[in-house]
Amino acid sequence: MKKDAAIQMLKFTLFSASAGIIQAVTFTILNELIHLKYWPAYLTSLILSIIWSFTFNRRYTFKSAANVPVAMAKLIGFYLVFTPLSTWLGHIATEEGINEYIIFAVTLLSNFVLEFLFSKFVIYKNQENTRN
Repeated sequence: MKKDAAIQMLKFTLFSASAGIIQAVTFTILNELIHLKYWPAYLTSLILSIIWSFTFNRRYTFKSAANVPVAMAKLIGFYLVFTPLSTWLGHIATEEGINEYIIFAVTLLSNFVLEFLFSKFVIYKNQENTRN
């Protein structure tokens, strides 16, 4: 059982890292090349990474046959709290002069930990390994 949990965490970490790369590249392009303010650059990059992460973690990490609209609705519920809070706090931090990339890194790490816990214990609770 411990081996399965370690493999699951490794998969989640790798898929989250790939989503993080998508988010970081998108954020950098929007911040450096298009010169958007922090919050629209962050929000756009976050949405792209959510879609990527959900798709791969549902299929390969949690191996869930859970109803996709229900699972996505639960994840949207998570992000209805996380996104405004992290966007608002990030905006406040940039207004205080904290570097956008430090804020981005802290937010990315917080998102990683919280989304794993929410996925494991809420979204896919009793629905892991149900996919053939």
